[in-house]
Amino acid sequence: MYNPQLETFIRVADAGSFNKAAEESYITPTAVIKQINLLEASLDVKLFKRTHRGLTLTKAGKSLYQDTKYIIQYCRDSVIRAKNAMQEDAKVIRIGSSPMTPAQLLMQLWTKIQEHCPDMKFQIIPFENTPENAREILGNLGKNIDVIGGIFDETMLDLRRCKGLELSREPFCCAVSIHHRLASKDRLQLKDLYGENLMLMRREWSNYVDRLRDDIWQNHSQIHIIDFDFYSMEVFNRCENSNDVLLAIAGWASVHPLLKVIPVEWEHSIPYGLLHSPHPSENVKQFLAAAQMAL
Repeated sequence: MYNPQLETFIRVADAGSFNKAAEESYITPTAVIKQINLLEASLDVKLFKRTHRGLTLTKAGKSLYQDTKYIIQYCRDSVIRAKNAMQEDAKVIRIGSSPMTPAQLLMQLWTKIQEHCPDMKFQIIPFENTPENAREILGNLGKNIDVIGGIFDETMLDLRRCKGLELSREPFCCAVSIHHRLASKDRLQLKDLYGENLMLMRREWSNYVDRLRDDIWQNHSQIHIIDFDFYSMEVFNRCENSNDVLLAIAGWASVHPLLKVIPVEWEHSIPYGLLHSPHPSENVKQFLAAAQMAL
């Protein structure tokens, strides 16, 4: 599919050393150096500056590094698409899974769904939760991934060009560092949040978050709201490092080991369910119907 020397190039660039790259590849440093030399010769470019302090990428190397990551991922996706094409006649549902959209939250449904669809199989497709991936994956559900379990509302579905089947309403909780003063509590009152910084997704991402925001502004101005743009590991790390409070759901309790997710005494929740293509395949339609019957 692509020159395997490119993978060696990525390992060397990430490691900054032929020896470290060799250890990760389970080959000798000499073999690694030979592959890089052959790659540079075939491309007629110098990829690394070799100094006594180690290796650094040249300008050409930095350019190739970015493109190579895309090439390798594209080739892997091509293989997945090819395998999926072989399985078109089989009832395989490809479920996307990331830290913020863990497939484990749907596991309680699998047994019930297979009672209705005993020949249906499931394939977990991991992906990195980034803004770029969210746009690409949710806007193209049905190609590499059929369904994703997550929170949503109509605003988010319109923005991402997908549809959602609601399975439950998930109460909003708060995530805090295990060292935070609130971490000793198993349930929070709104007054517990007075004086705290509460991290909320920016306005117009979700009607449900906006309703909570308006409630806080009107009735609990002692809570300081901090906006952010996208749920990612960076946001969870920020919550832990800054000692701020992060709006979350119970299903994200395992996203960050140093955060505790705590229920809150308020009447605010958000739909949780299956995100899917607006034009699902017959297999996905059957899966969604079985999921509704399993509720």
